[in-house]
Amino acid sequence: MEFRGGYNILLQGKPDRLTEVLPEPEILYLPLCSRRFEFTEMLVREGQRVKGGDVLSRDPDNYAVPLLAPRAGIVRLNVVKGHIVLEDISKTEFAYTERGELGHIVRQMGEAGIKRHKLLELGAWQFFYDAYTGALPDPLGPAQAVIISTLSLEPFVARGDAQLQERLLDFTRGLEHLQSLLEYQPMYLVMPDISSDFASQVRRQIRGYARAELIEIPLKYPYDNSNILVRHLHLKKNDGPVWFVRTEGVLAIDRALTLSKPCLSRIVSLGGPGVRMPIHMKVIPGYPIEAIRTRCVSPGAVRMLNGGILTGVPAGPETLGLDTECRGLTVLAEHGEREFLGFVRPGWDRSSYAACFLSSLRAKFSERFTTAMRGEGRPCVSCNFCEEVCPAGIMPYLLHKYLYGDLIEEVELARVDLCIECGLCSFVCPSKIDLTRQFVEAKRLIEREKEEIRREQLKQAELRLAEEARRKAAKEAEY
Repeated sequence: MEFRGGYNILLQGKPDRLTEVLPEPEILYLPLCSRRFEFTEMLVREGQRVKGGDVLSRDPDNYAVPLLAPRAGIVRLNVVKGHIVLEDISKTEFAYTERGELGHIVRQMGEAGIKRHKLLELGAWQFFYDAYTGALPDPLGPAQAVIISTLSLEPFVARGDAQLQERLLDFTRGLEHLQSLLEYQPMYLVMPDISSDFASQVRRQIRGYARAELIEIPLKYPYDNSNILVRHLHLKKNDGPVWFVRTEGVLAIDRALTLSKPCLSRIVSLGGPGVRMPIHMKVIPGYPIEAIRTRCVSPGAVRMLNGGILTGVPAGPETLGLDTECRGLTVLAEHGEREFLGFVRPGWDRSSYAACFLSSLRAKFSERFTTAMRGEGRPCVSCNFCEEVCPAGIMPYLLHKYLYGDLIEEVELARVDLCIECGLCSFVCPSKIDLTRQFVEAKRLIEREKEEIRREQLKQAELRLAEEARRKAAKEAEY
């Protein structure tokens, strides 16, 4: 596979492959919102005692995806806005869904149907993505193909090799279970094109266990993005959805279908220059962020992101616990003011994409990234850096100029819809233009306008039908 664009960003604070199991918390704060889900259908009441694995709430707009209780405890609904709080935590009480309870579904859906239903009810389906849109695919719908990625190339999110340590057998079983959900649809397993001992061990382990075609890609961000992979595999959107599953998803499939146990824990990375001990953590949803901050984050003013350095969103003070989709926490040192003339002197210890600064004389090195802008925002200087790194093959600087002129039709024709929101254009921009945010807003605007046009067309069609019916009734009344 040939890729274009991309850019490797070397930053201080990268976690190693070792995983640390954090101490059991005394209280859990489960956010009711994450990037894809809003758990609005409450199924518990204030003061109720629940077991680990019990359903607390569901998302009615996403196939009734459940929010599971990671531990047994007492429910508090009115303590923190936007959260379910669990007090009096216990690790010993669990509620497992047994196969016998779902026998009527087997008769109606078949063996594959019951497996998909179990994945949904036991929390494993949350690890599935539509490769084109990133949305949750229909758990009972067809798929034209499945892409499994063992890579996480954005700094700093949980890496696949950290999750596979001592779990290769579980991963292999998960691949077999995933294969059983399909009929003749192809499976593509994405691996790094490296010759390390661990990569060779993974290849040997999975060979022959599932009908998965091995796809090897360079370790360059964002070649692991599902939207990029699906285009390079020439899978057409009109032919149906393509499922995308990462390493943690395959392991969750194995846990749900092999052990019939809910998926209550996950591997989350903690990295960035503001972290005292960059690690991979085995934690449960709802784990208090303040406990993580106290244990691992350096003192002083910091900014915490939910996700990687390029696509993460700020984890504000209103969010007290890890949500169900968190894959990593990035911590940056917060600067209260801009650095004077920072953009003209990145210096010996700070890199720049432009090869015209002192740091370009050095070999590759990990820089200490901060929240400082290093200068003022400026107009686009048409340096073409954004097009060089863009993996989608669009021209971000041209889209920016169209948007500046409010030329929405030209923006659509220039294929802003191909933007995968990787954030590289904003990162390399010497004028510090937030191009990614502009393109996200432009796509939303275009979708709203299309939806308004569709509704207007439906309204006009209904009016025409009503008018035709009125005329027909009037004509029949004449006779």
